[in-house]
Amino acid sequence: MKNLAKTLGFSVALILLFASVTYVLPQMKGEAPVDKAVDVGELTMDSFIALGENLYNGKGTCTLCHNQLGRAPDLLTFDVGKVSLERISDSQYQGKAKDSESYLRESMLQPSAYVVKGFGKKGSNDTESPMPAVDQAPIQLSEVEISAIVAYLQKKDGNAVTVALPKAAPAAGKKDGVAETKPPQAQGPEEVIAKFGCAACHSILKTQSAIGPSLNDVGKRLKIDQIRASIIDPKAEIAKGFPPIMPDFPTMTVSELEMVVKFLAQPTTAQP
Repeated sequence: MKNLAKTLGFSVALILLFASVTYVLPQMKGEAPVDKAVDVGELTMDSFIALGENLYNGKGTCTLCHNQLGRAPDLLTFDVGKVSLERISDSQYQGKAKDSESYLRESMLQPSAYVVKGFGKKGSNDTESPMPAVDQAPIQLSEVEISAIVAYLQKKDGNAVTVALPKAAPAAGKKDGVAETKPPQAQGPEEVIAKFGCAACHSILKTQSAIGPSLNDVGKRLKIDQIRASIIDPKAEIAKGFPPIMPDFPTMTVSELEMVVKFLAQPTTAQP
């Protein structure tokens, strides 16, 4: 009887374990989640600036590179308004900005218009920036969101905020009065890698970066389940010797996840 009771107890515990797992798994869906547009009609300048701060530290992934680790200039440690004017007058400047507001906006949309010395792509002689345009994948900020970050960067140093409050939401499809946007589905592992900016921090394919561990041979170090887990929850286990700065990827679909996981699980991914 004791053995039977133990067996039944173990079976019940196992059933409860699997049941709990089923509550976790449905949270990852096959389609990208919907981004809700900001209700611009309710914005004040203070809430607009606060939105910019949240975007800077969150969706915009600015702090992923703009920090004290040396990947990009730490924007929070100097007056970006003053420095913006200095960069516009630099002989290396290739953009069209005339003031700090237009420079900050341009630096997010056309990062290579001016590359700070020492922060260019390897081998480009500081003529090409590794930063992606923030209105493109993987970041995909709207015009309103970009303006909010500009306003925040101006305000943080005590400068006058010259960004006007938005008067209308960006064009988008609507459902029940809420704007909907969905990033396009990647069709292969290389597209997934490009879409989510993996090469910004990892050596992968032909790109070299030492910010994060190399992914070209990750299949030799980790099992496929470990690779999958590191993408789903990047902060669960941090690779020794690397900073905990890898972001979450809430818009990555299940099919995109599995494509890149299987690709990385190969013994070497040096060649696509």
